[in-house]
Amino acid sequence: MNKSKNINLVTLDEFKEKNYGKRGTKEREELEDGYETFKIGALIHDTRLELGMTQEQLAEKVGTTKSYISKIENNLKEARISTLQKIIELGFGGRLELNIKF
Repeated sequence: MNKSKNINLVTLDEFKEKNYGKRGTKEREELEDGYETFKIGALIHDTRLELGMTQEQLAEKVGTTKSYISKIENNLKEARISTLQKIIELGFGGRLELNIKF
């Protein structure tokens, strides 16, 4: 591969630092927080589809509404930990594990 073609490539971390600042700045933290919310919604969406479930079916198992599941999946609403636990355990038959890193 010709290295001169890659001269303008940057890593994701370099891009984020250049465009949103270093970790700890307001803009960067907002970006990182938004990504985590998006990632949770995307994981729920993908898992639901892999299990062949509709949003309505998942909502019924969890005891919530199709609209609420849709809002979580589409990053319009953040799920509370208790709701996330119900989705994972009651809806998908899994187990929610949380890690805290300092």
